[in-house]
Amino acid sequence: MKISPQSAFQANNSHSEEKSVSRKTFVIDTNVLVHDPASIKKFKDNDVVIPLIVLEELDGLKRHADEVGKNAREAIRYIDSLKMQKKGDLHAGVTIPEGPKIRIHLEKPDRIDGFPLPLDRNSNKLLLMCYALKKAGESVVIVSKDFVTRVKAEAMDLESEDYENTKVSYTAMYKGLRKLEVAKRDIDLFYKDGTLPLIDEGFRPNEYAVLTSPENSSAVCKYNDRTKRLEPLLQMNRDVWGLQPLNVEQRCALDLLMRDDIPLVTLVGPAGTGKTLLALACGMRKVFDEAVYSRILVSRPIVPLGKDIGYLPGTKEEKLYHWMQPIYDNLDFLCSATNGQGNGAAAMEFIMESKKIEMEAVTYIRGRSLPKMYIIIDEAQNLTPHEIKTVVSRAGKGTKVILTGDPTQIDNPYLDADSNGLSYTVGRLKNQRIYGHMFLERTERSELASIAAEIL
Repeated sequence: MKISPQSAFQANNSHSEEKSVSRKTFVIDTNVLVHDPASIKKFKDNDVVIPLIVLEELDGLKRHADEVGKNAREAIRYIDSLKMQKKGDLHAGVTIPEGPKIRIHLEKPDRIDGFPLPLDRNSNKLLLMCYALKKAGESVVIVSKDFVTRVKAEAMDLESEDYENTKVSYTAMYKGLRKLEVAKRDIDLFYKDGTLPLIDEGFRPNEYAVLTSPENSSAVCKYNDRTKRLEPLLQMNRDVWGLQPLNVEQRCALDLLMRDDIPLVTLVGPAGTGKTLLALACGMRKVFDEAVYSRILVSRPIVPLGKDIGYLPGTKEEKLYHWMQPIYDNLDFLCSATNGQGNGAAAMEFIMESKKIEMEAVTYIRGRSLPKMYIIIDEAQNLTPHEIKTVVSRAGKGTKVILTGDPTQIDNPYLDADSNGLSYTVGRLKNQRIYGHMFLERTERSELASIAAEIL
C-alpha cells in the first residue's frame, strides 16, 4: 500500500475520538533520514518513532566524507539537540514545534509469534519492531525509501509508504512552453505593438508561448509576470559563439540564458537536445564578449556510469579532466564553430589560459561564496534536493546558475525521475519571478541519437 505523506501528515482536529483514530505512528527508516535529515519534522500531529537500529546505522554512516555522512551527522545532531534542550524524555516522546511527537524506541524483541522473517539483517529487525508496535495496538506506518522493505512490510499486513515529501512527478513536469491558438488579429497586434495583453489564464513567470492562428500566422513570446503581458524574445542579431537555435525550444532556452534578470535557469531534456551546449555558448558570450560575469564555473556530480574504474592518479585538475571531458568536447565544438574548422585549438588554448573558465566537482562547491559568476551544473539529475539547495545557495550577488540534466538518465542508485534534485527544483520554483525553465524535447545531435533517445 502506498500513501501520500502529505495526506498522512494531516491530523483530524474535529473531535478527540477522531484524533485518537487518525493519529499514526510513523517509523522512520535510515535511508529516509539520509535522504532528508529534516524529514522527522514533517509528520504533523503524529508520532514519529526512531528505532535504536536506525540510530546505530546513522552512527556508522556519520564518518563518511560524502553527502550521506553529512546528512547522517545532521540527523544525529538534531536528535541530540532535543535531548539537550530538555524538552522531555525522548524515550517517552518529545513534541516539537512543527507538531510531531518524536520518540526513540530502544526495545529489540527477539521473536514474536507470527513474524515470518529471519533476523539476519537490520531491515528485518526494523520490521520486527514495527510488528511488535502494531501488536501493542499502535497504528504503525513504515516510511522507507527501500522498495524491498516496503514489499516485505505489506506482505505482513504492515502499512508502508515511500517518503515523497521531496518528490515531484516527472511525467507531469512543467514544460516552460505552451502552444495557443489565437485569432490572427491578436498576432498582428503583437507584432504591431511589441506586446499583447494576457489572453489565457494560468501563465507562470517567464513562461513562453507559441501563438498560432487558423490563417497560419505565428509568434513566439514570453510572459512577463510584472506587467501581466506577453512580450517578444530578446533580439539575436548574430549567432551565440557560432551556435544558432535549431527549434523553438532552443530559441526560448537561449532567451532565458541571455537574460541577466533571471538568475536561475533549468534545462531538462533527453540526450542530444543541446542543454549543455546552449548553456556553455551563452556563458562564453556573457563572460568573454560582454563581461557581464567574471568567470564560468562548470561542475558535474562525480557519479560513474556503469562499473567505476577506481581511483585516478594525479592532481585534482588531472582527476577532474576525465569527468569533465564532455565539457571540453563542447568547448572544442564552440571554438571551432566560432573560429572556423582547424582554428579551434588556438581559441581553446586562449580560453583555458585566460583563467576565466573553471572546472570543479560538486563536492568542492560547499562552503564557497560565488559572486558575479556564470555557474553551470551539468547532469544535475544525479543530485539530491538537499545537494541542489547547497549548490544554488552558494550563488553570490550578480551570479547566474544553470542546472541541466535528464531525469530519465539517473546514475545515482538512491534517486529516481521524481525524487532527484532537478525535478524537485522545477516543481518548487516554477512560480518564482527569478526562475526560468525549458523542457527540450527534440534531439538535434544526430538522427541516430534521436532514434536512440526515443526508442531504446
